[in-house]
Amino acid sequence: MSTSPDGPARHHRFLRDLLGAMAYGELSAFERLSSDARYSPTLKDRAVLGRLAVVEFGHFELVCARLTAMGVDPEDAMLPFQPSVDHFHERTRPADWYESLMKAYVIDTVSADFYRAVSGYVDADTAGLIERVQAPGDATAVLRDRLKAALADDPRLASRLALWARRLLGEALTQAQRISTEHAFLAGLTGMADAAAPPAAAAGGAAADRPEQTAVPGHPLSAGIAAGLAAAHARRMSELGLAG
Repeated sequence: MSTSPDGPARHHRFLRDLLGAMAYGELSAFERLSSDARYSPTLKDRAVLGRLAVVEFGHFELVCARLTAMGVDPEDAMLPFQPSVDHFHERTRPADWYESLMKAYVIDTVSADFYRAVSGYVDADTAGLIERVQAPGDATAVLRDRLKAALADDPRLASRLALWARRLLGEALTQAQRISTEHAFLAGLTGMADAAAPPAAAAGGAAADRPEQTAVPGHPLSAGIAAGLAAAHARRMSELGLAG
């Protein structure tokens, strides 16, 4: 990881923004999963979303603890991101249980790809936290398997969920662009790295296993990162038997 020309204070501000956005994203995920459980067709499915919500809240607490250790009030770090994240969720309200599942899966995986791409440009402790919070786990597998089962039970869902997934991806990329433009943390972090050099490997896997991390210094959302997020999403949709 390179050091910002403006020194530690500038880097600290980048990390505050990065972790503030992540913390509010995790808190919103907890609220969304808890709320969307009402769509569940069975009590078993409601319990599935409830367990996932608990996991997200645990991740929220981890990020808040890191912010506190940095001397940052977690609420102060999160507040700048509340309007845009809330707006995103307002624009992507699921119509039923199946759309809730797809939204949870897409946002979980695209967010993880986004933060893990950035983790190659931060200090080891922050990269380790990102990997711990965003690494694929039981929640991702549960959502994927439940979607596969739903599509197998009713193949007519495929076209609707494929369209919904594409909309979610588009909204997510727009959201990432807006946040990185308004707060500049992504431009600052990726701009520190030499665009010609491979990113530093963080805990949890080689760079080849992640979305493309090529930086475009000064650009709010690297075109390479955006393309990598879209490509990873398309692979996951193909695994579900859907067009990405």
